[in-house]
Amino acid sequence: MAFTFYSLLEASLLILNAIAVLHEERFLAKVGWGTDQLSGFGEERGTKLQIINLIHSIRTVMRIPLILLNSATILLLILMG
Repeated sequence: MAFTFYSLLEASLLILNAIAVLHEERFLAKVGWGTDQLSGFGEERGTKLQIINLIHSIRTVMRIPLILLNSATILLLILMG
């Protein structure tokens, strides 16, 4: 199997799906990566807080686009084999 641009896009879609299904209370809060860890405005932001913010942003903004991208990917895989 060759490494193509489509396989790169499919891998990034799988990573976005993995981030989107992380449960806030069951997993992220227990590990210490919940949204309650986000600090107030104007404070210095470390790497951990930026990653928490990225996870939260992906979970809120990418919900509908991920549904559409997953549907298109499934349809493409069914049609092309």
